Amino acid sequence: MLAPGTTPVYRRVLLKLSGEALAGGLGYGIDPEVIARIADEIREVVALNVQVAVVIGGGNIFRGIAASAGGMDRATGDYMGMLATVINALALQDAIEKLGVPTRVLSAIEMRAVAEPYIRRRAIRHLEKGRVVVFGAGTGNPFFTTDTAGALRAVEIGAEAILKATKVDGIYTADPARDPAAVKLPRLSYIEALNRGLQVMDTTAISLCLENKLPIVVFDLTRRGNIRRIVTGEPVGSVISGDLTPPKG
Repeated sequence: MLAPGTTPVYRRVLLKLSGEALAGGLGYGIDPEVIARIADEIREVVALNVQVAVVIGGGNIFRGIAASAGGMDRATGDYMGMLATVINALALQDAIEKLGVPTRVLSAIEMRAVAEPYIRRRAIRHLEKGRVVVFGAGTGNPFFTTDTAGALRAVEIGAEAILKATKVDGIYTADPARDPAAVKLPRLSYIEALNRGLQVMDTTAISLCLENKLPIVVFDLTRRGNIRRIVTGEPVGSVISGDLTPPKG
């Protein structure tokens, strides 16, 4: 029996994390304290009987775009970036399972010694059994970001929302760290997000969400408990959706 105020409004969500989020104050690599906190927040949400999938970036280890700017072949750099996401996925799996929550890493690039190959029906079955599913290796294709991978996987598994983790408490008209006149936008449409070029997610990811009417909740990951607040219907961060009606709950 769930306590009052803890009734989830989503049955299945996809959490999109950047690789940089795992670096914390280190700026690179994986900060053990940060990944342990994220894992604990995921555990809290799973305890509410919410099915959680995760797509994680690899920018804390390797960025294909940056490598291509330095002269490396873009496809090669992107494949290396995909491998970096698998490293992060395995680290997150370890942190979550230390808290007693069964977790599976599914990789878009086959590497059976460390992860299961991505199969849509298998991913859904894991979620139905209460396991956290962490998707690694992006889409398995170069030239696509992990934002696009997040939108794609969310649509494939029938997620009801994408929770896009950032370092600020929502979407602003400009970078609030650089522009004190920046205004927070609590709700906006997919088209508005695309037209404004706000760079919350890339255009391919937002377009995919638009086509499939999948809401995107942009929130501050650094504030403890925000993931639970979102899934229980509290107004957190900014919401990108089609009709601008209030979110569920």
